[in-house]
Amino acid sequence: MLKEFKAFIAKGNVMDMAVGIIIGAAFTAIVSSLVADLINPIIALFTGGIDFSGWFYALDGGSYASVDAAKEAGAAVFAIGNFLMAVINFLIIAFVVFMLVKTVNRVKDSATRKEEAAAPAAPAGPSELDVLLEIRDALKK
Repeated sequence: MLKEFKAFIAKGNVMDMAVGIIIGAAFTAIVSSLVADLINPIIALFTGGIDFSGWFYALDGGSYASVDAAKEAGAAVFAIGNFLMAVINFLIIAFVVFMLVKTVNRVKDSATRKEEAAAPAAPAGPSELDVLLEIRDALKK
């Protein structure tokens, strides 16, 4: 069983997956910082600094200053604002990732086109008609 486990771990796809997860975690930190530190302030500038995280309903009917105060008091909280902010952040992050992937694909396509243009053209082989004529001539002999 140990040999099977070693073979499983040594397979390329498991190692590729592990590398992908590590790179994904680092990329998540970059995208999260981009959204939190660069994009959200710009959005706050246009929306007047609206923060939906303070929008909540305490299900016990009490009045609390913040979501944290309600949670500390032990009240069940329907935190609509936190959910809304999470959805907005998700949409922003998804758009940023889309734009990054689109840019990377454009760069890769450009590099591929340059390589194809630089590669010498393969000599054209005989056409189908040429091959058929050769067969006909060979059969006549």
